[in-house]
Amino acid sequence: MPQTLKWTDAEDFGVLLHEKFPDLDPLKVRFTDLHAWVCALPDFRDDPKASTEPKLEAIQMAWLEEWREANE
Repeated sequence: MPQTLKWTDAEDFGVLLHEKFPDLDPLKVRFTDLHAWVCALPDFRDDPKASTEPKLEAIQMAWLEEWREANE
């Protein structure tokens, strides 16, 4: 995992968010909350305003994949 995380690191965010919220279904998370949680991660080093809906969707889908694998 990179030392610094940017909006394009969806897979890394998926792993980190799953570790932080293992019981939370990512599809039930509002994008406003997802944005805040990503920005609050210690290694996040990107412009919070550079977020877009497709970037948040990519993070959500990566997190969903982690969550589904853990719940199989």
